[in-house]
Amino acid sequence: MTLVQMQPRPANAHPAHRTVDDATEAAGPQVCDDMTVEVALAVMASARTGHLLVCDDDGLCTALVTRAQLTTIRDADTYTDRVRLRAVLGDHGPFTSPTPTMAEAGHAMRYRGLAALPVIDEQGSAPGVLALAR
Repeated sequence: MTLVQMQPRPANAHPAHRTVDDATEAAGPQVCDDMTVEVALAVMASARTGHLLVCDDDGLCTALVTRAQLTTIRDADTYTDRVRLRAVLGDHGPFTSPTPTMAEAGHAMRYRGLAALPVIDEQGSAPGVLALAR
């Protein structure tokens, strides 16, 4: 797996010194944590994406959820169509800030087995997502 560059590299940035902010892609669809799993899957399908950023009532990013995670929840014996994202999302994170180097972020993502990682700024907003290429 290698990191995907989603924005043009600044001409003066040496690859070893590039930060997460240099390679962050647009955040994509963001949904509120009171949305049902079924509606979140529909949003994902219509947006043709494999993940959604989940925000709380204050608009702060609380999680990144994947199609595989939601499908597993939907296929469980205890699932009903009223299950909300906030009820099934465990701990919040992992996240990264815009300041680590790409090497640091890439190592952390590979170590944790993550394909995508939300980039969260100081205010808790998600300006983008860092994704690994396969």
